[in-house]
Amino acid sequence: MSEYLSYLTNNALFSFLSDQQLSEIDQLIVERIYKKGRIIFLEGEKGEAVYLLRTGRVKISTQAEDGREQILHFIHPGEIFGEVVLYDGGSYPASSEAVEDSRVGMIRNIDMDKLTLSNPGIALAMLKILSKRLRNAQRQINELALLDTSRRLVSMLLYLAAEQGIPGDEGMIIDISLTNQDIANMIGTSRETANRILSDLRKQQAILLKNKQIIIIDMNRLKSWL
Repeated sequence: MSEYLSYLTNNALFSFLSDQQLSEIDQLIVERIYKKGRIIFLEGEKGEAVYLLRTGRVKISTQAEDGREQILHFIHPGEIFGEVVLYDGGSYPASSEAVEDSRVGMIRNIDMDKLTLSNPGIALAMLKILSKRLRNAQRQINELALLDTSRRLVSMLLYLAAEQGIPGDEGMIIDISLTNQDIANMIGTSRETANRILSDLRKQQAILLKNKQIIIIDMNRLKSWL
């Protein structure tokens, strides 16, 4: 079994396919390697492919009217991204950037179209993925509108812990290397404000900042900030 075939087998999008069909998709994948900081596709660029992250980490973001970056979410190994262009044949609604050295598999839209037409289950799985992305976007919109900055940051940490947290000796490790600017961009605030809130959370012994990672050491204390 190739490395990509193992990812396909474990991805909900392709769970409806037979081993033979998965092998056929595996043959369609073109791998590209992106160094940290490299752009995979840009917001507004014509969508030509769906991507599967094999190793590394990818950031999905959009640009606000004032030019500031708004981080929508992070893609981790085994996840599909860029899938929205499959249905409208339009442009990418957000940009993607490798935030770690990454290996990415690309499947052309034309090949995915053929696959979807012959396997309706894939369309259903794709809709579930899109619905999850939509719920996350709606959550962010609601938080920007209703929560103050401190609660937005806490809510974001809890979300990341639920999505990508790894239990460790010191607490729940958020398995993403985040700068304070990244955190600010996720909640729509300044880096200075994000710094202050993180410092307050650390002083309250709710979190630990270590090697550019955030460790939640007291989940209940963190939730009390909401």
